[in-house]
Amino acid sequence: MAHLYLSESLDTAAVGDHVAITGAEARHAVTVGRVRVGERLQIGNGKGLIAHGAVTQADAATLLLEVDEVVMEPAPVPKLLLVQALAKGDRDELAVQAATELGVDAVIPWQAARSISRWAGPKAEKGVTRWRTIAREASKQSLRAWVPEIHPVHDTRAVSRRAERLVVLEPTASASIDDVQPDGRDLALVVGPEGGISPEELRMLAEAGAEFARLGRHVLRTSTAGPAAIAALSGRLKRW
Repeated sequence: MAHLYLSESLDTAAVGDHVAITGAEARHAVTVGRVRVGERLQIGNGKGLIAHGAVTQADAATLLLEVDEVVMEPAPVPKLLLVQALAKGDRDELAVQAATELGVDAVIPWQAARSISRWAGPKAEKGVTRWRTIAREASKQSLRAWVPEIHPVHDTRAVSRRAERLVVLEPTASASIDDVQPDGRDLALVVGPEGGISPEELRMLAEAGAEFARLGRHVLRTSTAGPAAIAALSGRLKRW
């Protein structure tokens, strides 16, 4: 299986073109990935375009690929988003990584009332940057044509005002994730922190028209719930 590397500046590619990656991405490919001349790999732009071909130059400054196939993958419709509450340790980061591998289209960091981790000022910017790096690397590992968008951090009011169809993953809900039938609207799955979603937040989301669904009989960790719901819905969305 060919490795995927990303060049966000890649706008177009055609058979016969030479496509390059440079800087840290090239250094990583050559020194860590051990990419050599003649090896086949893929270079994508994270926005649907992937160029396939053989390496013609490989050094710490530049990795050059001679294109023999170009694939343009359309963006999935409807979109599947994850509203992930900030969590302690690396649990929210694990959710971002797994959700990316499973095909999520965007992730929204959520500063929930019961989130132990707090993002404010420079820490919010640093956190979003960290999540973007995780999503980018997970996209490369899973050979994804589209890198998920990581939005700025939202509070609960901002989440409740989202235009997508909100589905709150709540263990006490009477409806199951199997009862969520796609209707063409983009879906945003809302996952609370370790302490759960507060009653006030549940009321705010319900008043905004959110639906509530449980994931089976067991209570899943915040790092697991979102990816599990994405997997459960992917078949019905014809992604798998």
